[in-house]
Amino acid sequence: MKNKELKLMMNGAVLLSVAGLFSKILSAVYRVPFQNMVGNTGFYVYQQVYPIYGIGMTFALAGFPVFFSKTIAEAKTPNERKKLVWYSLLILSLFSFVLFGLAYGFANQIAFYMGDLQLTPLIQSVSWMFLFMPILASFRGYFQGTYRMQPTAHSQVAEQLVRVLVILYAAWIYASTGTDIYVMGTQAMSGAIWGAAIATGILLFAMRKEKFLFNKDSTTDGLTLLDLAKRYATEGLTICLLTSILVLFQLIDSFTLYKGLIENGIDPLKAKSLKGIYDRGQPLVQLGMVVGTGFSAGFIPVMSQAIAYEKMEEFHRAARSLIRMTASFSFVAVAGLLAILPEVNRMLFGDTSGNTVLSIYIVAIATTSIVLTFHSILQSFNRYLLTLIALALGLSVKLLTNLLLVPLWNTVGASLATVVGLIAMGLFLFQYLPLELRAIWIKDHFLFKLMNGAAIVFTSAYATKLILAIFISNSRSGASIIAILTMLVGVIVFISYILKVQLFTAREWLAIPFGKKLLKKFAINQKQKEKK
Repeated sequence: MKNKELKLMMNGAVLLSVAGLFSKILSAVYRVPFQNMVGNTGFYVYQQVYPIYGIGMTFALAGFPVFFSKTIAEAKTPNERKKLVWYSLLILSLFSFVLFGLAYGFANQIAFYMGDLQLTPLIQSVSWMFLFMPILASFRGYFQGTYRMQPTAHSQVAEQLVRVLVILYAAWIYASTGTDIYVMGTQAMSGAIWGAAIATGILLFAMRKEKFLFNKDSTTDGLTLLDLAKRYATEGLTICLLTSILVLFQLIDSFTLYKGLIENGIDPLKAKSLKGIYDRGQPLVQLGMVVGTGFSAGFIPVMSQAIAYEKMEEFHRAARSLIRMTASFSFVAVAGLLAILPEVNRMLFGDTSGNTVLSIYIVAIATTSIVLTFHSILQSFNRYLLTLIALALGLSVKLLTNLLLVPLWNTVGASLATVVGLIAMGLFLFQYLPLELRAIWIKDHFLFKLMNGAAIVFTSAYATKLILAIFISNSRSGASIIAILTMLVGVIVFISYILKVQLFTAREWLAIPFGKKLLKKFAINQKQKEKK
């Protein structure tokens, strides 16, 4: 790869990472004002159907575009790339029409199996989004495969902004006029259509700007239509499924949790409220995973490049750093949240309902982050089948545990089922990691240091919270102040601890924002102490 191409790729990767991070944060944060306006029951209505949107978004944004960008990058000539775009549109058009037909045509049956027939119009509303998938996935993949990330980044941010604005507008209309809760849900779900339409327009404009002309000639060199269809059905679909782990777990909850609560003899209105409270855990987990995985994302392309050039020592170094950093930030995110969960719950959602349920659910921050890390490492070796088996195992465990524990403990059982399913995935993937990476947990007492650090963060945060509670009221604004101040104390304690016990290497510190400055400051302080 030429220096110019490498620079273009790296700049584009940074832009796409920033756009992805912004979209993740926005996707988690909007749920808070939305829940505040529509209440627990309204949140239940929206979240029951959300996994269908989540799967569609994965296909159009994170799954098929990633696969197709690799296919485009492998093409040798511009004509071959143009032919592949045409083939991709044909394949995904057929696939998207099938998905749309199933979702729209069987919306009533899907709602029935979810236990709530009034969800039918919501399912029909979100199903239209699938029709935009061919253009969104193919064009995003084309631009990414030619190292131009701007159209993908712009379309991604615009899509999320428009969708969120439509959702919040629907919630505001409901809060102002008191319209039917299911009408509100249908209007909110239409945000997926408007967002996809805007994103499609941006990508079409970008293609027109470069005067793109399709090449439909199947006689040129490269993949045939059938070859590409087979790769979409295997590699492409596998990436999509593995990217949507949490969404698939949520889909199981949509089909089993509310129905399980009803079968337990709980009143339908109460069951909807309980499911809505349970769903508060999703934005908390999403935000926690941004912390847990955000600083370590830069190691993934390093691993792929090391494998490509057979530099195994460099690969192992990057993989070790990825595991250490992901585990450290995700574990401390869980410990910190557990310490101040009642305050965070009140700050975001107005009350402390479901603290026990949420305290179990947020453990998924650590388990999901580690599962995705193991997946990334195995993906570098193109071992997709292993992670696909792990996903099937995790979903099976989640489903069976839901069916077993929800009748016993209601939403607490569902939270436990999520964590147990993710742990099963992690243990399965762990045994297929290279031996050197499996040993990382005991090398230099890493796991002991990590657990000790998490305990120190939890203790210091909890103590800080108790002290602040003496002087600050228990109101929503008071809980917000306590949560924010305690969070800052937890961050300071954690950074001080990991610097002192040398949990990270110097190379890993350099990958963290402001890490270089912290490392220099700590080194200066250490020298001053030694002189004294």
